[in-house]
Amino acid sequence: MSRLEQRFADLKREGRAALVTFVTAGDPGYDASLAILKGLPAAGADVIELGMPFTDPMADGVAIQLATLRALEAGQTLAKTLQMVREFRTGNATTPIVLMGYYNPIHRFGVEKFVAEARDAGVDGLIIVDLPPEHDAELATPAQAAGIDFIRLTTPTTDDARLPRVLERSSGFVYYVSVAGVTGAGSATSDQVSGAIERLRRHTDLPISVGFGIRTPEQAAAIARLADGVVVGSALVDKVANASTGEQAVSDVLALCSALAEGVRGARKG
Repeated sequence: MSRLEQRFADLKREGRAALVTFVTAGDPGYDASLAILKGLPAAGADVIELGMPFTDPMADGVAIQLATLRALEAGQTLAKTLQMVREFRTGNATTPIVLMGYYNPIHRFGVEKFVAEARDAGVDGLIIVDLPPEHDAELATPAQAAGIDFIRLTTPTTDDARLPRVLERSSGFVYYVSVAGVTGAGSATSDQVSGAIERLRRHTDLPISVGFGIRTPEQAAAIARLADGVVVGSALVDKVANASTGEQAVSDVLALCSALAEGVRGARKG
């Protein structure tokens, strides 16, 4: 059983949703970013999405675009992102890490080399937002052959004709983008999310995590009552943007993570 399968299975037995946190690798700099990464599990993160900085993050809103620029200006590379995962794994062998980003840096790095190094570093899954199922042979197939889950995004506009194709080779969990737009843009109502999850469950047995627009413990709790996972990214990234030092970035991100975790963990009680 993979780390992702194990984590979602354990949480299902506990009767609660997963808190899935997103941060950008190398933001605001390597050392502070690594400290955030290492601190997230103790602060309540059940699964960590680690963004791979790229110059053209077309699916992301302003907060993550700026995080990507800060990371690139600080010298972050794909090789350094993989190194961060290796360093994280020296102290944590159980928390799943999913790399999230775009295909261009991986293509340039070399797919075979990337898959091998990601596997050896301890990466559990990939979310590559600009690689549709028609291009599985590019990355999804070799990644899954190496034991790395390939996680698909579904959206409110993914209709029932398209959905089976999107989910056909998905593994790990399904990431439901709850609003039509970029990261950090608006939020869906509970009724909208509930209906979407019900539809997705007719097509897949994979855990369903919901993201985009979730910023507060209260919002996280509302989604945690419906979904298998709650994804929070832009709100955490904003803490880095608003910090005056790397140390403050670390403490502020982990404090918000703890508050979000409290909301998620208490959502189904009573």
